[in-house]
Formats: sequence, structure tokens, C-alpha cells
Amino acid sequence: MDRRSFLSAGAALSAAAAFPGRGLAGQELGTQSFGWRTFEVTSHIEILNPEGVTQAWLPLPSVDAPAWVRNEGDSWSGNADSVNFVREQKYGAGMLHAEWKATSAAPVLEVISRFCTRDRKTDFSTPSNPAELEPRLRALYTAATELIPNDGIVRATAAGIVKGTGTDIAKARAIYEWIVENTSRNPKTRGCGLGNIRFMLESGDLSGKCADLNALYVGLCRSIGLPARDVYGVRVADSRYGYKSLGRSGEISKAQHCRAEVWLANYGWVPVDPADVRKVVLEEKPGLKLDDPLVMEVRARLFGAWEMNWMPYNVAHDVELPNSNGPALGFLMYPQAEASGRRLDSLDPERFRYTLTSREISR
Repeated sequence: MDRRSFLSAGAALSAAAAFPGRGLAGQELGTQSFGWRTFEVTSHIEILNPEGVTQAWLPLPSVDAPAWVRNEGDSWSGNADSVNFVREQKYGAGMLHAEWKATSAAPVLEVISRFCTRDRKTDFSTPSNPAELEPRLRALYTAATELIPNDGIVRATAAGIVKGTGTDIAKARAIYEWIVENTSRNPKTRGCGLGNIRFMLESGDLSGKCADLNALYVGLCRSIGLPARDVYGVRVADSRYGYKSLGRSGEISKAQHCRAEVWLANYGWVPVDPADVRKVVLEEKPGLKLDDPLVMEVRARLFGAWEMNWMPYNVAHDVELPNSNGPALGFLMYPQAEASGRRLDSLDPERFRYTLTSREISR
């Protein structure tokens, strides 16, 4: 049986009341290079050769930041026996949870998410002087997570990076520049990486992908008291700035991308993305170096700006999936599934197949 439900934009915003960053991400004063755009993202999953009771969890766009993203709702279809919208309470990550009985031969679920977005750019010449970050949120976004500790080698590394700096913005920029200078993108890293920053620093292997390099930025900031957070999402369109490496590259099933934000007292949440600088170096064209004008341009832009050809899911860490006995996830950026109580590999298309597609809607 095929069933369909719809979460209206109003319902989605109401449900987002628990999101810890509600209203804060839009407080920075910035300029947008382009106006608002509307996208639809379709997530289609299939569980191949299911065993016993099967469950799936699909991340939904649930970042509440109306200055640059507005979620307009999600609809679903498929043959699940039960489907529920659930929200993780600590960070407010939204997801759709579906369950199939053991008699289901071919579990299928499809979700369509619609959202509007516009580019972000912080104007550092004009401080916006937002309200102070409330203590609960400051504690949350300076705390350690399972994969992002804020002590030991992480704190020692950060202290060395920011030595001699004074202001929050100087510290945040120094860490950004250090990440760009000292890390590299590893095309062999599976998925977007794990984000295990203690291992990275202790091993000296500072290579990886976005979930590694931007997690390192977040952890270094947190260790010296700068609130910071990863923002997990997926690219939905080509770049309008001419960077082939910073677009969706056709189908978006493998276009997941993690970004980062840092809270600066005079500007609020500031977008950064040192991992994408390293992506440009590796992928834009052969032989690029950090001093190439192409790289220098994007390096300057990505401290304080994001091109919003990208749909943000959430800012959650250590995510416990509802109704699951499996381990917590370091982050929720890919669809997840279980069969007979065993977690399936979200990067293994032989057992768990999913496709993500996107389209821009003219208004």
C-alpha cells in the first residue's frame, strides 16, 4: 500500500522549536550575491534482500536559520508499515523513521524535501553586535563529542596556533588558515570521512575529506572556548562562481558535504569552509598550489561565506537513532537502515541502495 503525508512549512517550523540554535544563525549581518532560490531534493531508498524487521532513518533539512534557509516541508511515499517524523532532542536534528514488517519483500521509501536558500556572506567591516550566545548554547557548542575532544593534543595544538592573537576573529581566522595550510584532501577517504580529530593529530595524518577537515576546525575552536559547530548537508546545484569542484556533479547521491560555523561576539554565527579550499586545490584542475590565484580567491571567500547551492540537514553529533539498539552515529548525513537489528552500511549499495536527486524550482 502506498501512503503519503506532508509536513507543512508551518508544522516544520513549529517542530523546530527544540533546535538549540533557533534564530541565532541569522543574526550576523551579511550580503547575498544572489536572491532566494527554491529546490526540491528527492531521497529514494531500497533495502535489498531484507532480513526480518527492517527500519530506515532519513535525515531531513532541519536547520532553523531564516536569514539564509527556509524549510518548506517534506512529503513521503513508499510501502512502509509505519512512518513517523522524529526529532533528536539535543541538537534538533529531524529525520523520517520508517519500519517494515519481516514479511516485506522489498522495502522502499521516498522523501521529497523542499527548501529556499540564499548565499551567506558576513560583512566583517560592519559588526552586527548580536545578542550574546546564551549560556546553554555556549556550553553545547564548546563541549567535546565522541569524535571531537576539546582537551589534550587538540587544545595544545589550538593554543599554539592562536598564540599571539587577541580577538575572537583573529583566533578563528588563524585556525582557518592553519587548516588550509596543513591539511590535504584525500580522494581515497571513504564517504566524507569520520571526523576523528584526535587520531588525525596524534597520527600526524591530517588528510581526509570535509567531515574530517571541518571537524578539525570545529574541535580546535571549541578547545580554546570559541563556540563552533559542524553543519551537515548535501550539494544540490552547480556552483555559480565557476568552481566545478564545488558543485553537485550531476546526481547528488555522493554530494554530501559538511561545513562549519564559528560564533564570533561581534558577528554571530560565521560560516567557514576550509575543507572546500582543499577540495579546490585537489580537484579544480591539475597542479594547483595554495598560491594559485584561483585558490587564493576561494580561500579568502570561504572564511565568512557559503555559496548556498547546498541543503543543510542538521548540526548534530553522537546521534542515537530512535528505536535502534545500534551504536550512536558520529553525525547524521547519510540515510541509515537496519535489518533484523543489524545496522547496514550506508555506503554499501549491495545491501542498502539510495539515490538523491535535486531540481531547482522557478518562482
